[in-house]
Amino acid sequence: MKQVLIIGLGRSSSVLIEYFLEYSKVNNTKITLLDQHQNDYTKTIKNTSLCSLIFFDIYDEIKRRNEIKKSHLVISMLPPRFHTLIAKDCIYFKKNLITASYVSDEMFLLDSEAKKANILILNEIGLDPGIDHISAMKIIDSLNDSGANILSFKSFCGGLIAPESSNNPWDYKFTWNPRNVVLAGKDGSKYLKDGSIKELKYNEVFTNTEKITIPQYGDFESYANRNSLNYIKKYNLENINTLVRGTLRRPGFCPSWDVLVKSGLTSFDEIDMKSVKTKYEELINKNDNKLIQNNLEYLDLFNSDENIKFNSPGDFLQSKLEKKWALSKNDKDMIVMQHKFEYELNNINYRLTSSMVLIGSDDIKTAMAKTVGLPVFFAAKQILEDKTSLKGVKIPVHKELYSPILKSLEDEGISFIDSIEEI
Repeated sequence: MKQVLIIGLGRSSSVLIEYFLEYSKVNNTKITLLDQHQNDYTKTIKNTSLCSLIFFDIYDEIKRRNEIKKSHLVISMLPPRFHTLIAKDCIYFKKNLITASYVSDEMFLLDSEAKKANILILNEIGLDPGIDHISAMKIIDSLNDSGANILSFKSFCGGLIAPESSNNPWDYKFTWNPRNVVLAGKDGSKYLKDGSIKELKYNEVFTNTEKITIPQYGDFESYANRNSLNYIKKYNLENINTLVRGTLRRPGFCPSWDVLVKSGLTSFDEIDMKSVKTKYEELINKNDNKLIQNNLEYLDLFNSDENIKFNSPGDFLQSKLEKKWALSKNDKDMIVMQHKFEYELNNINYRLTSSMVLIGSDDIKTAMAKTVGLPVFFAAKQILEDKTSLKGVKIPVHKELYSPILKSLEDEGISFIDSIEEI
């Protein structure tokens, strides 16, 4: 019997766990779920009789290593800072590992050790990163096979609230880790535009946006996400002129968030809240944009003295947002993704647009949980059933991974609509 260890039972794990429990019924597989907080998981785990549920601090080395040693495959759904710790144990015990997170510098350095241990450490196989990679690589490989010269690639993704559940001026609610939302853009961004490298500092990210239109769902705005330059080589696009990866929000979100950034409210450093409040009020008074004013007034940030209870402005802001942007029981979230390619073929220039929209079922079976969890699940199946020969620290840009995973996602209703036009 093969054993799978899933570490981290947060809001993005519900669909992954559901599918694994069904898989275990017919595939002689034992599922162990590990978290450090003994909360009520009855909403996310419907049938606990099909799995082992254990709780302990992930820093408890003896218990952690014992569980990893017993497993055939480890899946970490923890925050990224824990992945390297788990990866080192997986290398020691020669166990395959999957995460949905970006490959950190520390993780990348484990590549040669993972290869020596003859294991696969697969990262970036959630939604973004994840579905963006596998859907883009299918198009890139197809265009390259046709002899096309790819000139530009822009990729956008956003986890938002479905139109029917949007009842606040930001058109946004939390569907994943709130801390990550508050920290978004903190490291700035880098991308390639018209052959030139563009680099934005944190206080520039949310003022440099691009309008995106999704058929049937209207307009969005996109801000550049992290370091897009890293993907030029990974996507085999060394001759491209433009490559940018961006995050989608509804119009008005980014300029409103920019006020919070520039006032210091998104900082998790110990900063005097009086100075932050003064800066915030100064920025609001100078801003005459009604949409921005309405968004910020809705947050109702400084109408009490409750900010004194928090260690940092970021903690204070996150606490406020968790109340204002909480999913209600019947709320539905929405995932939006769009790729835009420009390429030359037979002396004619084309634009290929590939779009995907998925609406969640409720506040538990969210579109976010589905689009993060299902790619992880289908990648895990490839490993458990010995259908991939890849070893080392990888992301899913290889056809032997992305092709079957994409097909499985399509069977679950996660698919793209493509259109091509001459330009």
